[in-house]
Amino acid sequence: MDQAAAPQALQTARPRRPLILAASLMATFMAAVESTIVATAMPTIVADLGGFSYFSWVFAAYLLAMAVTIPLYGRFADIYGRKRVFFFGTGVFLLGTTLCGLAHSMLMLVLFRALQGMGAGAIQPIAMTVLGDIYTPAERAKVQGFSSSVFGISAILGPALGAFIVEHMHWSLVFWVNLPIGAASIAMYALFLPEQVVPRKHQIDYAGAALLTIGVGAVLLTLVQAATLGARGIAVMAAVAVVAFVLLVLQERRAPEPIVPYKLWRNRVIALANLGIFGTGSAMMGVSAFLPAYVQGVMGRSPGVAGFALGCQSVSWMLATFVAGRLMIRTSYRLSAAIGGVALLTGGSLFLMMTPESGVGFAATASLVMGVGMGFCNPAFLVSIQASVDWSQRGVATGANMFMRILGQSTGASLFGAVVNFGVARRLPGAGDAVNRLLEPNLRQTLGADEIHRLTTAVAASVHEVYVIVVVIAAATLAIALAFPAGLRPTHTQRT
Repeated sequence: MDQAAAPQALQTARPRRPLILAASLMATFMAAVESTIVATAMPTIVADLGGFSYFSWVFAAYLLAMAVTIPLYGRFADIYGRKRVFFFGTGVFLLGTTLCGLAHSMLMLVLFRALQGMGAGAIQPIAMTVLGDIYTPAERAKVQGFSSSVFGISAILGPALGAFIVEHMHWSLVFWVNLPIGAASIAMYALFLPEQVVPRKHQIDYAGAALLTIGVGAVLLTLVQAATLGARGIAVMAAVAVVAFVLLVLQERRAPEPIVPYKLWRNRVIALANLGIFGTGSAMMGVSAFLPAYVQGVMGRSPGVAGFALGCQSVSWMLATFVAGRLMIRTSYRLSAAIGGVALLTGGSLFLMMTPESGVGFAATASLVMGVGMGFCNPAFLVSIQASVDWSQRGVATGANMFMRILGQSTGASLFGAVVNFGVARRLPGAGDAVNRLLEPNLRQTLGADEIHRLTTAVAASVHEVYVIVVVIAAATLAIALAFPAGLRPTHTQRT
């Protein structure tokens, strides 16, 4: 499909838009619920499979694979069409999902999560791109409310469902619940999404994709395994990352269709939105990955209570997104993003003040405030980018935005995981197995009172260091939001 055919495609899709929207929301739900349901179940999974040191890799491997494939899928979607790329990526995701439930060790789970992430890179970006194709800029601001509300619903259902599964069934079901949802979204796209792709010559930037994977992978490996790599290992990984990124810059300057679209970054709105989405993604992982472990391990509460605390972020996220969509239309992207930045900074500060004695109510309140920040920031960043480009660039622009968000999440998961692992190892050397038992309520009873106190103190202090970084990231995100051009909104925006 070329740019001239895009308006015709929008008119063709108009009668089926509710069904296409439903398919896109199902796909978004499938990808969104993955993170919340797994985060809630992770303490139980670690207690069953062992390997607390691999805790952050379960998130980082998935997010890294997702991040490096998003730009490829975005490029493929502009060349081959949205449907075929979505079908392929969702198929890979469902295969990895099936295998994750069959894992017998943490190493196997990490590998299968990477496969799952390789498919997940197509799901959300393509679903968001499809909505950008069939709705006008003013309509997108409202539709993003529905789309973002899916994140809220998934974050409510995910922790609750994850807690129910690990308490009453086997944890493998936290992965397999996505299988029927994925099959249904594929069927609905196949039946209801009209698409006519005009063949054209293309050159896929596989070299750029490989260099991007090597560079980002080396950085994340250094962050997660810094405590075990040693000075020489860190130096080697840093050198690999620098060389990979230098070669990537050279490759992208000469590539006809670069995997990293530098030209788009010359647009001020796109550059700021991508940096902002990186910040929100990083900050979110400080809550999603470690709040359940804190409530369950440090506060000694059940998986259900941990899921409730995490779910509060999703409730406020969902409600704030609806408000943000209407606010953007009447005011500007900058105001919506700035309100979100203030909420992120406030929520991060509350987490920074949290102690084991604060109670679940305090943790839930901080989570709720963080959700408000996500709900105001994310729609403003995404809609502003989609309104700044034409159809022929919308797939790669949306993919670049999703890439930055997932890269932020994977960087956050790796960095925060390294901080927690190093903090626990520094305070209690060799306490990995004991931490595994601390996270599972039944195994926790086998620990003595003094040992529980030492473990909870070490974990709480380590997670506190995570929230120091979250506050810094939130402050940077607020500064980025305030740098947005004044007056830009869905009905008045500039095209690159």
